[in-house]
Amino acid sequence: MIDESLLDAPDALDRADLRGLLRSVAASGAQVRTALRAVQESPVPRLQPDGRPGTVLVAGPGPDTALTAGLLSALIDENVRVARLPATGALAAPGALRWPLPHWAGALDLLLITSTDGSEPGLGELLETAYRRGLTVVTVAPDRSSLSDLTLRRRSLTIELTHAPRVELPAHPAAPGPQWSLVTPLLYLCGRLGLCAAGEDALLALADRLDATAERCGPAVPVDANPAKALAAEFAGSLPLLWSDGLLASAAARHGAATLTGLSGLPALSADLPEAMTAHGALLGGSLTGGPEADDFFRDRVEEPPALHARVVLLRSPAVLEPPGSNFGNGGGAERPERPGRQAGTRFSAADAARELAVEQGAALSELTPTDLSTPLEAAAELIAQLDFTAVYLALTSSNRS
Repeated sequence: MIDESLLDAPDALDRADLRGLLRSVAASGAQVRTALRAVQESPVPRLQPDGRPGTVLVAGPGPDTALTAGLLSALIDENVRVARLPATGALAAPGALRWPLPHWAGALDLLLITSTDGSEPGLGELLETAYRRGLTVVTVAPDRSSLSDLTLRRRSLTIELTHAPRVELPAHPAAPGPQWSLVTPLLYLCGRLGLCAAGEDALLALADRLDATAERCGPAVPVDANPAKALAAEFAGSLPLLWSDGLLASAAARHGAATLTGLSGLPALSADLPEAMTAHGALLGGSLTGGPEADDFFRDRVEEPPALHARVVLLRSPAVLEPPGSNFGNGGGAERPERPGRQAGTRFSAADAARELAVEQGAALSELTPTDLSTPLEAAAELIAQLDFTAVYLALTSSNRS
């Protein structure tokens, strides 16, 4: 449960924000600009594209890795595969993690490695293995770290990790905002290699959109005009099911679910449409009490926690990615058949089916849509930032906060 009265009390939110989470997420745009300046001072702008990699592999211990892989999967055309390397190990500590390189990876592939610390032994082992197999390797790591030094010794490209000045980084590993310092250099790199539209102008526009979203979602904006606060209030006592329609929305949904769970402790699930309707269908239309005693009429309810109710959150990719006649965001395949009562010729999308299913099952429904569809990258950044702010508000108003 959360204390909803705090949402419209900026001073109380500031007092509760002992870890600087609001300042961190509000500085996302500044992180993009700082990282962009740093990568432009590196050798990356002098790179001359020479063909396209067969696969782009992304590895690292932080939440930025999944976000980078998701964004690149959506922005790069289907002729180039994008894959995130999963970590293995007996413990979750970065020092105990290893990133096995797939047996098929070779000289035609590009490996991107990110680290906020640069001292993880597993990343060094991955780099050595990739070097022996002839992969092109690019790392983003602190200057003079063991990872950046090893990258230079192996005649590979390293980009210095830089953060916005005068912005204190929260200690929480799931704190949103700093991830853009790692994501931005790799987006710019792929843009320079001709893999996607992520040049200087696109990234500056992304930073502007993050700033605009921070203004709309800031602590001084009341709940009725603040989409992040409104969503946090809706999430109280619910199990958010983030259903995405399209690749960019999928990247935002996965990142949002991980941040909501990791930062605020609110369990959240994400899935792509149309499969989400099957994967999460059993969660709709009822309360999630958990435990065999839930059906016991005579049980003691005094100390019983309130039941969770599923809430569907629909995220859609920008319409600019869906050319006329395409099935983008519809799971591919043939056009969906017309539904009775729907005007002839109207495309019935997976999002329409998701809305109908939520209504039929009596599940609450929220929708996140960008305010402006100028570019896909900007629209995706707005979705991500709204969910980041929502997670922060839930963390600050939770009754379990410390």
